[in-house]
Amino acid sequence: MTDLLDKRLVFVTGKGGVGKSTVAAALGMVAARQGRRTIVAEVAYQDRIARAFHGEDSHFREVEIADGLWTISIDPRHALEEYLRLQVRVRALADVLSGSRMFQYFAVATPGMSELVTMGKIWELAQLQRRTKGGARYDLVIVDAPATGHGLAIMRTPLTFANVARVGPIAQQGRTIHRTIVDERHTGVIAVALPEEMPVNETLTLRDELRRELGLALDRVVVNALYPERFGPRQAGTLSRALETAGTPLQRAALRAALSEHRRARGQREQVARLEEATGREPARLPYVFEPELGVKQFEELSRELEVAL
Repeated sequence: MTDLLDKRLVFVTGKGGVGKSTVAAALGMVAARQGRRTIVAEVAYQDRIARAFHGEDSHFREVEIADGLWTISIDPRHALEEYLRLQVRVRALADVLSGSRMFQYFAVATPGMSELVTMGKIWELAQLQRRTKGGARYDLVIVDAPATGHGLAIMRTPLTFANVARVGPIAQQGRTIHRTIVDERHTGVIAVALPEEMPVNETLTLRDELRRELGLALDRVVVNALYPERFGPRQAGTLSRALETAGTPLQRAALRAALSEHRRARGQREQVARLEEATGREPARLPYVFEPELGVKQFEELSRELEVAL
């Protein structure tokens, strides 16, 4: 855990709907609790973490949501405006370009440009000497990355643009960002999976593609939303026999629900065992939270679980 948090940049990715934002926020709380000034960066117009912590609007604003913990929602339009102001030497020209809706439309519509300027902002957040005016230094930047395929693509984008441009500021910055991304001393990757067949398959595919395309290894796998094991095989057998003789509809419904949850929990642990066998390492485990929405209390509980598991 210490090795992971000693890196400056950690990407949290996984199949859509597995709880990446939850894990990213919980990891941020762990890092902040250990004295690291931490920011969790969401991408693609998301603002879920700030809302969950009852914070201010974090759209391209670094908002403190807990002691030592900040969040920001990065969107391509604002990232492009900031890039122009940092790169264009003539301030008046930068203002004209950033204020032109037509220019912004064509720039962001360029294939890969949204990903490039987003990665540029993520890279900027992780610098020891920030380029934005008044920007404070962070010890750790946690990226709530897009789903697996897009998450890997966004990490590849700087080198792709550098190879296309070949020379000039975009090529130079693309190569600089790429060197940061592929440096395992600087960058870590966490994959989040549900204990189900498809998310586990996608996690294993991510592991292989990450190594092949970027030379990076998965630092850890986090299995999210595990059902509790309430009883073992012997108790399950007792419940099955009781179901055969249950006298009322309510009794039968309760017994069926208990047996259904038991089968689901057993199936989940089979997938966890499969993941462990394939990766050669036991994944960190987080429990299913039986709440309609997660708030600060739930994130605090999950962060404690994650701190022990990692």
